[in-house]
Amino acid sequence: MKVRGIEYRAAASMEVAPHGRLEGYAAVFDEETRIGDFLEVIRRGAFSKSLKDGRDILCLVDHNPSRCIGRTKSGTLQLFEDAKGLFFDLSVPDTQEGHDLLVMARRGDLGGMSFGFNVGHDAEVWTGKRRELRSVILHEISVVHAWPAYQGTYVEARQRLLRLERAKQYMVTV
Repeated sequence: MKVRGIEYRAAASMEVAPHGRLEGYAAVFDEETRIGDFLEVIRRGAFSKSLKDGRDILCLVDHNPSRCIGRTKSGTLQLFEDAKGLFFDLSVPDTQEGHDLLVMARRGDLGGMSFGFNVGHDAEVWTGKRRELRSVILHEISVVHAWPAYQGTYVEARQRLLRLERAKQYMVTV
């Protein structure tokens, strides 16, 4: 089910790691992608307002609201913008759906990541058939099984222990 007026974009490319978490990029900045009969590029900072507003952003499977696997409000989904794009870190639920997604990620069978959004007033610039997204109202990110629109994003299955070990490298003890 798609909500009226919300646009959806997706991206391919996945890397697989041990089970436990899903993380990667739901969107990438400054890469042109063909959407129907026009080109689109997402500019750095396009998600910053949505992230600062404290909106409850969902993580869905294939944009289906009945298949919610995480959300920012509960802390099971964390979203950050960095120089590359919109990074996500998802605590995968201990459900059949969560298990299936991790197995598919390890096998390389998932299509990529996607996101659902609206564009606010004066948040996009059109130059002929080229659309530049400068600010979007982010509603959700999705793990997609099929073909994503953007090629630069990815999702990895992660093991919490690996994340903690990596974090210890940057800790300073006093």
